[in-house]
Amino acid sequence: MSTGKFLTGFIVGGVIGAVAGILLAPKSGKETRALISDTTKEAIKHTDETIKEIQNKADIVVSDLQKKGDEIRSNLQKLIDKKKKQPKQPKAKK
Repeated sequence: MSTGKFLTGFIVGGVIGAVAGILLAPKSGKETRALISDTTKEAIKHTDETIKEIQNKADIVVSDLQKKGDEIRSNLQKLIDKKKKQPKQPKAKK
């Protein structure tokens, strides 16, 4: 299972659980609406923080991959250049 699917399921499950808990709690309509509003604001804040963390981690991974790619490209270019500088050997006749 991918991390994205897990996080999505985790967030959706948390929201569903919170809404069910709020709607089934024995409170007045005004209290329930205030609780829903507060819970929604908190969920949005938490989701934003999670998205920022994931984006930061993704940026680090992409940066690392770019560095590795540049390193591999440089090593390949060195090998190609080295091979080009080697004297050509005559081909053996059959």
